[in-house]
Amino acid sequence: MLDLERSRRILSLALPIMAAMASQSLLNLVDAIMVGSLGGAALAAVGIGGYANFMAISLVLGLGAGVQALVARRKGERLSEVYAEPLNAGLILGALICLPVLLFFLTFAGDLVRLLNSDTAVQALAEPYLIARVCGVFAVAMNFSYRGYWNGINRSGVYLRTLVCVHVFNVVISYGLIYGAYGLPTLGSTGAGIGTTLALYLGSALYLFQTWREGRRHGFLQRLPSRRTFAGIVRVSAPNSLQQLLFSGGLTVLFWIIGSVGTAEVAVAHVLITLILLLILPAIGLGLSATSLVGQALGRRDAEDAYRWGWDVTRLAIPLLGLMAMPMWLAPDLILGVFLHDPALIELGRLPLMITGLAICLDGIAIVFTQALLGAGAARSVMLVTLCVQWFFFLPLAYIIGPVLGAGLLGIWLLQAGQRLLTSTLLGWLWKRRRWASIEL
Repeated sequence: MLDLERSRRILSLALPIMAAMASQSLLNLVDAIMVGSLGGAALAAVGIGGYANFMAISLVLGLGAGVQALVARRKGERLSEVYAEPLNAGLILGALICLPVLLFFLTFAGDLVRLLNSDTAVQALAEPYLIARVCGVFAVAMNFSYRGYWNGINRSGVYLRTLVCVHVFNVVISYGLIYGAYGLPTLGSTGAGIGTTLALYLGSALYLFQTWREGRRHGFLQRLPSRRTFAGIVRVSAPNSLQQLLFSGGLTVLFWIIGSVGTAEVAVAHVLITLILLLILPAIGLGLSATSLVGQALGRRDAEDAYRWGWDVTRLAIPLLGLMAMPMWLAPDLILGVFLHDPALIELGRLPLMITGLAICLDGIAIVFTQALLGAGAARSVMLVTLCVQWFFFLPLAYIIGPVLGAGLLGIWLLQAGQRLLTSTLLGWLWKRRRWASIEL
């Protein structure tokens, strides 16, 4: 049975994160709706460009996990004067990583788009969208580092209010740039990319203002990080960033595989994955709370309490995700009809959407254990499990089942449910072994 007091503590951390991420996924949904009205080629282009951009930013996403794990550990050790030292290290490392990443993707954006999709209409729209999004890589690095700091000290409300402001601005500016409202130029799908990038930099400015006002007593921009802090950040962030890079690369390969089936399948897959990102919000929010709670418990040298937090958070995530998935089983056509206006596309996405609803609880288990293991510093183990399952199991079989054997999008989505089952089982096994309890950060 789950202890009510522990449940309240989990939810006090997780609910603001969930609400913040709800605004993020609602933004993605609004973008999909706005771009969807431009036609299937525009929607496919945003899907291709967006997931290629995920590859660009993946190398800095691990900074959030590294900063949060170290800040939580220092909070458990009650070293309040250095809470922000990991944030300082994250900002420095982010700046060093971003410049070569930006230059690479600006140089090869067109080649990457042409590699991923052979439809010239999609290529023409995807390349400028990708370039617009890649220019936000510096903001992503800063924002994830700031998020790690505020969540690590149990102030997830700062993350909530910042992200809500960012996403309200994003909807307004993207609408103006897509359709030429407010006297702005009409840029179509490229306008959605520019609007998102501008909103990300607004978020960086808001984070800087709030952290400068309240975080200086914790050492924000007051001291250079120690060698130990840099080493701890790299220990967690490097495997997690590599995992994110190869995961995003795998997602891009998945879109290439689906593109080999057809452009209509790419458009439907983009909508399905956008809906998945909405469904897993509770698991991500709860998982990030597990990162802090596990890290703080290990900072107190209480490995048994850390172990309990992993299971407690999982028990909360499963029923919540099942409840959120119910509309996908009961009214799939209604949900798909919000984004897709062609009856043939709705027909194509119906069964894959229902499969997504059934498999989402498995995603939740994997996400919670991933974040709990990151809080303990076991980023390398997480990386090995997730990447082996994705690259050596799912992607090769997806190519065989989809384009080669002709099972199409439905066959690929059934296989993806099997991937989620295998990943969640292996990560749960790692948590149960407890080898993470001896990791020092």
